[in-house]
Amino acid sequence: MRAIASFFLFLFLAGFIVAQTNQTSTPTELTIENIFAEGGLTGRGPETIQWSPDNTKVSFVQRDDSGEHGALWYVDAATGQKAVLVAEEKLANLAPPISRVKSEREKERIQRYSVAAYQWAPDSRHLLFDSLGQLWYYSLDSGTGVQMTSSTEPSSDPKFSPDGKNIAYIRKHNLFVRAIAEGNENQITGRETTSSEEAENLLNGEVDWVYAEELAVRSNYFWEPNGKHIVFLQMHEKAVPTYPLTDLLQLHPPVDPEKYPNPGDPNPTVRVGVVSSGGGKVKWISLTQDKDNYIPRFGWMRDGLLYVQVLNRAQNKLALYFVDANSGHSRRVLEETSPNWVEVHDDFKVVRMLKSGDHFLWSSWRDGYTHLYLYSFDKSAPLAADAKLERQLERGEYEVAGVAGADEATGTIYFTANKDDPRQSHLYSVKLDGSQPSRVTREEGFHKATFSEDGKYYVDDFSAVLTPHIMSLCAAQGACKQVWSSRSVDAYDLIPPKFLNFKADDGTVLYGMLLMPPQAANGSPGSVPLIMNPYGGPHAQDVANEWGGQHFLFNELMAKRGFATLIVDNRGMGGRGQKFATAVRHHFGAVEFKDQLSSLDQVLAQFPVFDRTRLGWWGWSYGGFMTAYALTHTDRFKTGISVAPVTNWLDYDSIYTERYMGLPQENTEGYRTSSPVNFAEQLHGRLLLAHGTGDDNVHFQNSVQFVNALINAGKQFDFMIYPGKTHGISGPAASTHLFHLIQDHFERHLGVHSAQGSQ
Repeated sequence: MRAIASFFLFLFLAGFIVAQTNQTSTPTELTIENIFAEGGLTGRGPETIQWSPDNTKVSFVQRDDSGEHGALWYVDAATGQKAVLVAEEKLANLAPPISRVKSEREKERIQRYSVAAYQWAPDSRHLLFDSLGQLWYYSLDSGTGVQMTSSTEPSSDPKFSPDGKNIAYIRKHNLFVRAIAEGNENQITGRETTSSEEAENLLNGEVDWVYAEELAVRSNYFWEPNGKHIVFLQMHEKAVPTYPLTDLLQLHPPVDPEKYPNPGDPNPTVRVGVVSSGGGKVKWISLTQDKDNYIPRFGWMRDGLLYVQVLNRAQNKLALYFVDANSGHSRRVLEETSPNWVEVHDDFKVVRMLKSGDHFLWSSWRDGYTHLYLYSFDKSAPLAADAKLERQLERGEYEVAGVAGADEATGTIYFTANKDDPRQSHLYSVKLDGSQPSRVTREEGFHKATFSEDGKYYVDDFSAVLTPHIMSLCAAQGACKQVWSSRSVDAYDLIPPKFLNFKADDGTVLYGMLLMPPQAANGSPGSVPLIMNPYGGPHAQDVANEWGGQHFLFNELMAKRGFATLIVDNRGMGGRGQKFATAVRHHFGAVEFKDQLSSLDQVLAQFPVFDRTRLGWWGWSYGGFMTAYALTHTDRFKTGISVAPVTNWLDYDSIYTERYMGLPQENTEGYRTSSPVNFAEQLHGRLLLAHGTGDDNVHFQNSVQFVNALINAGKQFDFMIYPGKTHGISGPAASTHLFHLIQDHFERHLGVHSAQGSQ
């Protein structure tokens, strides 16, 4: 038996060695199918990374490629040891996979806004799970869960009270509080509502679509630190127009009326209320006579003291108010203004480690770049005077992406920024007195940090352009230990992109990334087609030393099939300061397109191998708008593909569009000239449009109106719809179909055919 066993062991090892040798010598084929399969090439990453309140462990959900199987894991902060916190058989019911969500729109909402499936109790010994709208209270000691809600209506945005004895949540647009021990439920808002129509249009503590999408609001209610009261935002949406999201896959199509304000439309009216956590009359806070504004951030400074940020509709004034929650008295203690617009951040943080009084952090790009500022106020009389600027904590020609954490014991603030290279992101630290600024992370690339509350540890999510995500647990001022990594992509023999610099017409440096086909190195002049693939829109940054995911892999596939791809970050995009970002003020398309063409001319001059008669362009969302704009404003491109584009800026939402374009009645010409739908008769090249009929972000209406304009202009084009699909056109079947369509379109119209044939 031993001899037979040894023989089979020899065969196994020999086969393993041969397989490994073949793997390293013959690259694995990159296909659309394996790029967009469940889990993709790199595997499904950790979900919902959270620190326990006692700062001793960090937890995350880890599922298999299908997303159907997984467990809740934790890593011990002190030892770095990883173990299962909640096993698969229990997690399947407590936090079921997103595949069990029936609505395509709800799936995208969960993914887009990172809706947490669980949260820690204040005692760090219990968890609260959201199981498709039903809440479960789980004990780590006993390994058992108790169902807390059983209503036919789903509950959402649950939160523990500070003492862990109660939970609050939203149901049917209202706030509820349930005592964990007794199990009794108490509705604390909305009891005064007189009609079903009024109830449907009043959101108490709930976040609507436009606040979530454009102001990054994730919750609209918060517990007082002592647990006695809850502050919440009420949104009144009766005057907000609706967009009919229609499910055309059904025999009798149901219509979901989405509240969606277009530029110039009435926005939700908002006000802040304070209510006892046991229920009772709401105290409404009066801040300003102007009712047409936004309240993007608010919360508790301490027991009895609130802060509220108010942003005017023009979005060029952001005021900070302190409010006495008991009396309702308020004072504007700080106002941020800009001739362009004011960015809303999550960097407001109360810090209490300085003995001279209470302090808070504030971020601003008042000196041209986003930086952190320290303010103080009189803790004994916070409404008596304006907040006092103590100092700017750091400075330079770079952008602070956000405050990552704070160690109040040592007076250290941690933040992420692109200080050393605009194409990278690192973690930095600085003392509250502005001293000892230093870089914490070392590996060249992109770092994102999730800190423990005490600021002693953080989870580092690292990637680089050819290195998929790696997750490590790090001591704030010490070593890191890897706890998860993506699957390697080495077997696919990816092509390193070239990072290039270009010059805009005003001398501004533009960053670009060029992906060249292998045969281009020895190609004759004019032998290689070139595809532009910008996003182009505000805040985004595509040219970065960061893993680009599926779209980057698709561009790699196209390179292997003979196509070069150029990505350029034009003026108007993020990461480069206020002047760079605000170049698009009051007009979308013109500056961005000019920068793209200028970069294209420079790359054509530098690389004669490119064929000037075989130029293409494709993009998604704002990038889809850029495609439509390009093909209606020049005849240089033979073809273009526009996915889920804005074609008429009057069709997009109020907050985003007005921030950059102003109100339509004040910028009529800017809206007209920025919208490709008004230039359909100038279309050049073969255009392919693709859009999901269930898109709740960039509505399907955009493509329908553009199609109509193209027909009336006598223009030929191609159009593909994706029934029921939202803005991401997600899922293996739809993604595979779409990207084959993109590949086939470029191969047909740019005249390149791989020796392997069509896939």
